[in-house]
Amino acid sequence: MATFLYKLGRLAFRRRHFVALIWVALLTLAGVGAASAPPAGNTSFSIPGTEAQKAFDLLEQRFPGASADGATARVVFKAPGGQKMTDAGNKATVQKAVKELSDGSEVASVADPYTGHAVSKDGTVAYTSVKYKVSGMELEDSSRTALKDTAQHARDAGLTVEIGGDALSAAPETGATEVIGIAIAAVVLVITFGSLLAAGLPLLTAIIGVGIGVSSVTALASALDLGTTTSTLASMIGLAVGIDYALFIVSRYRGELAEGHSREEAAGRATGTAGSAVVFAGLTVVIALVGLSVVNIPMLTKMGIAAAGTVVIAVLIALTMIPALLGYAGRKVKPAGEKSRLLGGGRAAKKPARTNMGTRWASFVVRRPVAVLLLGVVGLGAAAVPAASLELGLPDDGSQPVSTTQRRAYDLLSEGFGPGFNGPLMVVVDAKKSADAKAAFTEVTDDIKGLKDVVTVTPAQPNKAGDTATITVIPNSKPSSTTTEDLVHAIRDAGSGIKDKTDAEVLVTGSTAMNIDVSQKLNDALFPYLALVVGLAFLLLIVVFRSVLVPLKAALGFLLSVMAALGAVVAVFQWGWLSGLMGVEETGPVMSMMPIFMVGVVFGLAMDYEVFLVTRMREAYVHGEKPSQAVVTGFRHGARVVTAAAVIMIAVFSGFIGSSESMIKMIGFGLAIAVFFDAFVVRMAIVPAVLALLGRRAWWLPAWLDRALPNVDVEGEGLRVHDSRRPDPDEDREPALA
Repeated sequence: MATFLYKLGRLAFRRRHFVALIWVALLTLAGVGAASAPPAGNTSFSIPGTEAQKAFDLLEQRFPGASADGATARVVFKAPGGQKMTDAGNKATVQKAVKELSDGSEVASVADPYTGHAVSKDGTVAYTSVKYKVSGMELEDSSRTALKDTAQHARDAGLTVEIGGDALSAAPETGATEVIGIAIAAVVLVITFGSLLAAGLPLLTAIIGVGIGVSSVTALASALDLGTTTSTLASMIGLAVGIDYALFIVSRYRGELAEGHSREEAAGRATGTAGSAVVFAGLTVVIALVGLSVVNIPMLTKMGIAAAGTVVIAVLIALTMIPALLGYAGRKVKPAGEKSRLLGGGRAAKKPARTNMGTRWASFVVRRPVAVLLLGVVGLGAAAVPAASLELGLPDDGSQPVSTTQRRAYDLLSEGFGPGFNGPLMVVVDAKKSADAKAAFTEVTDDIKGLKDVVTVTPAQPNKAGDTATITVIPNSKPSSTTTEDLVHAIRDAGSGIKDKTDAEVLVTGSTAMNIDVSQKLNDALFPYLALVVGLAFLLLIVVFRSVLVPLKAALGFLLSVMAALGAVVAVFQWGWLSGLMGVEETGPVMSMMPIFMVGVVFGLAMDYEVFLVTRMREAYVHGEKPSQAVVTGFRHGARVVTAAAVIMIAVFSGFIGSSESMIKMIGFGLAIAVFFDAFVVRMAIVPAVLALLGRRAWWLPAWLDRALPNVDVEGEGLRVHDSRRPDPDEDREPALA
């Protein structure tokens, strides 16, 4: 591996024009594809194998033309103080609005609130439901404009009007914090390298990689039904790992220059050693992201594969474009220990009399491993305590900022009709095999009325064939409550008895039931997913480190950091700690996909630091150093760069906390805090402490397994055969920056 990547790095260095041309061409091609592709919208949501999805599919079959997947809007009206919606003037305004809404070419139906019993008991709130023929992503801008204009006309007449539903859904905005995150990354790189040019290379290549990845996702969004969230997450992860991977190769290149190697040789050696770590670190991230497909939720699978594709691009760019750009930069990228003239350098810095901070910290940990280990484990355990109260759900309009019309519509409906009105349950009765369909419909309706937490049960609405009917059930509690979840299970349990008596099948669907099924499916898939991803990565790390205990320690450390991160997410987004600082306006259940998504992404990123840091330790160990000294050597060479990489990744992820999309905000915070825990507590404290306690046993591998495993040579042992200090024929010529 190291020898192949060494040759690849030297080839890219020499043929830099060709390499740069290839990547610029790919970026242009992806950009043209993205520009000419239809815009992405909200990806369609399906959960194969669940009752809610089965009911949804049945509705499409038995109620043809009903546009079961069409966009919806609820236009909510509230009368001025002291008036009612049944007053003549207000009623005329609403009926005029209903007529305006009906004129749209994409509108399938509009319900009149006065004939559809959509006026609150106190008469102050009314609503009309608008059903569209097309989904939210296909809805024309003219239809959205007409919806907004109608609401404004009613406001001008004196009513309070808000709009809920998915018809007005828009792409999430990340705000200025994302740019701030990139700016922080730039500052960290400048401090790390002492050179503006060296700092700019990782940023440039990461941006190119993300540009290719996100443009490709955008180009394929319509064909593959990829939502805006998919491209946002791909850019988040791609940018973070792209900067980190390039950072490690550039840092190793400067270290090789400081040892006296020619520039081409240094580029080859940096690609062969640090590049090998990049390959295996990237593989762990890809395994974790692609492994999300085992959950069998199409949206999650697409998110994982799109992000994994961006990671693959980041790895390929780090291995090829970084050496090529180093060739363009020439002497402007200084050896380690030198600064650029702009930053006060211009001459080689004298070796410092005292050791660097990484060496001092590692020496302290090696002397006090038990104390450091206990402190790290207890600290992470304390941070993980809130995770015991984890409640899962999916965001709805109630989690939107109060500044949005969707949230205000949600609140008005809760005020006028009760909290459960925002999460109606749709009961589908399949009586095709029943001898008396009408009797089955009546029995289901009566049984549901007798259940607790039920406010309203509408009469059964049969299809034209009369063999299937829908019943709408309004719970007494809000959609995300455990009481509503219990009601869904109670209806399903009652349906089992009805099927035995009437041969009619009862299914519960709707957004609330769908959310409940998603949470259950994700809970069921979490441990199999953990076993698959951790198992595959464990085998991969055995090959990398040629050790059993080091990969085991890496996996256990990851579990500590991810549990602590989940605890922090619960504390902020569910309990409300520091919610104002994070811009969380509404606390509630943690997004259902958060635990499994965090496990996937954080595991991959955690293994990045494990590979980058511990490979330097193993490199020192196989070259003859004692185990404790190898730990110190690994920190002397890697701690500064790993710290910079972690700060960069935290800054990039934190930039997404400013997103208007609650899911993106939560993922950004969760990943940022997880990287903090994993990099600075697990990898910087627990890992050296454990290795110091294990000594030579850390690198133990059964002889039979040692013979069976392939030798991937991550440490670059095979590069020792190369004469690395011969002068480079191009050394005296300054390559032009291009």
